[in-house]
Amino acid sequence: MPWELPAVIGELKSSPVVKRHPANPVLAAKDVPFPATLVYNAGVCKFQGKYVMVFRNDVYPPDKHIPGHLIEINLGLATSADGVKWEVAPKPCFKWVDEEVLRAYDPRLTVVNGRVYMCFALDTRHGLRGGIAVTDDFEKFEVLSLSVPDNRNMVIFPKKIGRKFVRLERPFPIYSRSRSRDRFDAWISDSPDLKYWGNSHLLLGVEDVPFANDKVGPAAPPVLTPKGWLTLFHAVDRDNNRGKNGWEEKWQKRYTAGVMLLDRDDPRKITGLSREPLMVPEAPYEVSGGIRNHVIFPGGMILEKSGEVKIYYGSADTVECLATADVGDLLDLCRPFSR
Repeated sequence: MPWELPAVIGELKSSPVVKRHPANPVLAAKDVPFPATLVYNAGVCKFQGKYVMVFRNDVYPPDKHIPGHLIEINLGLATSADGVKWEVAPKPCFKWVDEEVLRAYDPRLTVVNGRVYMCFALDTRHGLRGGIAVTDDFEKFEVLSLSVPDNRNMVIFPKKIGRKFVRLERPFPIYSRSRSRDRFDAWISDSPDLKYWGNSHLLLGVEDVPFANDKVGPAAPPVLTPKGWLTLFHAVDRDNNRGKNGWEEKWQKRYTAGVMLLDRDDPRKITGLSREPLMVPEAPYEVSGGIRNHVIFPGGMILEKSGEVKIYYGSADTVECLATADVGDLLDLCRPFSR
């Protein structure tokens, strides 16, 4: 494919196989019993017989809901019997602030051998780092690994592959790339112990995705199907003609969701990719009223025994939502891929 990316992507539509839940948003600031302003980009898993959600919570003063007045970011905990109606714990479950660390956010949850591993982003005074922590009760977290700057959007596969743990990630290269837009890609790495990571490979480039011209990266942790690892990714297109589109004076990006299939035994190989987006911001809570409108960011995907796939996603960087699809329909979208 050509290395130069299109300046404008144009109109996009969500796939008809995806259905937004009528209860959306399934979680918002009004549902949280402690100070909360923006509740989104949650990690979701099934653990010990119930649905568990760890959500990002940005706190702003009541009269100053504009960038630059952020008070803090913490991670809240919610549980559910059906994955739709959520009960929020009375206080945040994870908050990390010290002399070096500014905030932790954007959690992703994966259950591996009966324990919950949480990937998260960490803003520090010396760059943005990706972290991995493990918990058995969501009260105590043991931090296992922190990346060097700048890396984020990490997700862990739910089982070892070839005796190695595997994760997807999105580094932030600065040099030797286009200066007109971000140009960040999705990478894959492995580890013998969840602490030391390497053997890194480019997985999906921006140029591989027809509906992106800015960046692509991991979304929810992959789920295993008979055809391989069903994997969501986020795709971003930028249009410099977009103006005020939320709280900021300019918000020129649109975040969409894509779907691909990775080889079961060697997930460095993309076996299928949808050339069309899976989800595009269309619903009222996705395109208006948020801090950053026209943003969809999946952070959790659960494959039910019935074949239903629950997709949890942050909407407009403001609320948490739910969409569903049949796993067979999602697999059918993943057409054979080659570069």
